[in-house]
Parts: sequence; C-alpha cells; structure tokens
Amino acid sequence: MEDHEGLPLSRSTTVGSVRIHGIEAGVQQLDGGAMFGVVPKPLWERRIPADPRNRIPLALRCLLIEAPNALVLVDTGVGNKYDDKFGDIYGIANAGDPTRLEDGIRHAGFDPSDVDIVLNTHLHFDHAGGNTLLEESGEVHPAFPSARHVVQTGELDFAHSRNERIRASYVVENFDPISEAGLWELVEGPAQITEGVRVVPTPGHTPHHQSVIIESDGATACYLADVCPTSAHIPLPWIMGYDLEPLVTLESKRSLWASALEDDWLLVFEHDPRVPWGRLDPDAEGHRLLDE
Repeated sequence: MEDHEGLPLSRSTTVGSVRIHGIEAGVQQLDGGAMFGVVPKPLWERRIPADPRNRIPLALRCLLIEAPNALVLVDTGVGNKYDDKFGDIYGIANAGDPTRLEDGIRHAGFDPSDVDIVLNTHLHFDHAGGNTLLEESGEVHPAFPSARHVVQTGELDFAHSRNERIRASYVVENFDPISEAGLWELVEGPAQITEGVRVVPTPGHTPHHQSVIIESDGATACYLADVCPTSAHIPLPWIMGYDLEPLVTLESKRSLWASALEDDWLLVFEHDPRVPWGRLDPDAEGHRLLDE
C-alpha cells in the first residue's frame, strides 16, 4: 500500500539478524532555505525541488526495531494534535487510524500496543508529536501507555526552557503527559537501551540531540535523525538553518562519518522524501552515498 508522495506505509531491511522497519508516518513541507542553511538554492534545489512557497517535501520516517528483547519505536512523527492552520503552514499529511504512524506499524506486522520502548532522538514536534494522542473527548493521553519512553535528560529540560528561539519547535502536550504518566526513562550521554540498541549524543541541532545505533552480528546501522535529515545533507557543510549550533553539528557529522566509513554502517534518514537508507561510498571524494 502506498500513500502520501508515493511512499509505502513501511519498508524493511535487516541489520545482522535484527529486522528494522522504516515506518512512513506521513510527510511535511518545510522551507528549503531553512533546511539547507547557507547552501545556495541553485545547489540544494537540484537535490530536492521546492514548491511555489519554497517548501520541500520531507518524510516523517520513524524506525521500528525488532531487537532481541524489545520492540523499539524510534521517534513518532507529528501526531494528531495540530489544527488546520498548523497543518497548512507545515504541509502535514499523515491521516490514518488514528494517524499514519499506527497504520505503518500495522503494515510492518505489529500492533501499536506491541511497542515496548519509545525512543525519542529529541522532542521537536515532528519527532515527538506522536508520543501522545488527542482523544475525541479533548483529552491528551500517551499513545503508547505500556511503553517506557527514553530521551536525554538535558533534552527534556531544554524543551521546557521556552525561549523565543526554540519554543515554536517544542509542544508541551507531546511530552508533559508522558511525565505525568511516569513513563520517562531518562538517560545522560551514551546509553545502552536494550540488547542491540544504544544511543549516542550527536549535538548541534539541539544541545542534547541523540542518534540511535543498532548492532547485530557484526553489522551496524545508525538512525541519524536531524544530525543529517536527508541524503542531500551528507556533505559536511550542508547543515540546516534550524540547527542551534551548526559548528557542533559539523563535528557530530564528522565523527559519525568516520565510523560509518570504517565499519560500513547503514545510515537511516528520517526526513529524506525518497531514500530511507544507504551507505557512504568509501571511494568517493568528499562524502556521498553508494550508487547515488
């Protein structure tokens, strides 16, 4: 089944003996200039063309990991709590039962209630919006009430700082109900979440952003999240204008790419509208994907 920009509800691959599923939880459209920062439009538009409002299509690709001891969901898309104005500004399309995230989980062969761990890379509305759901009663409840929810301690604190530069990106209804339900399991720095799944700090986009490492039988994948949102952002200086500390992002990427090349990592892209994952070409000048 396909919908929204021709994306399937889910697509799958393996990392060693662990099966992973890219869950296509909808699409959004953000300003292309903001997505590529100082990169000139004639360069980035070759990779992802813009619409008449200068917006580019972006996937909301979550990751479902069949770890040996837990079913792990990484990031949750935008959820269902936004109004029509918000949906139009950000070009959101994620209709489903109750959203396309849950439809994608079912398409991958699971029920949303099967999720044991919800792992947030950070708490921006397009990464944590599906942590909670707006019910017909008007109440907001955790979408995965039986799952433990994992995020960096500093990220949860930072999300509450509410300064003018960041407050539009953080919607408290996405994470405060998780606190009220006692579902957070907070980590600080690198941490093993469950067998085969760990997190590593990759700051820059936010000060406490983290990426997710999946390891099995000598194979490794990395869910990059917003340290490198699309395959077009692979070159080191191609960094989002949204990043709070772009020079820190640069060093986070440099470190990741060194490991990815050395150990042949599979890189998973959260926002690429077409490419769910790929590997860096070890023979290319600079950095690019194989067969790009």
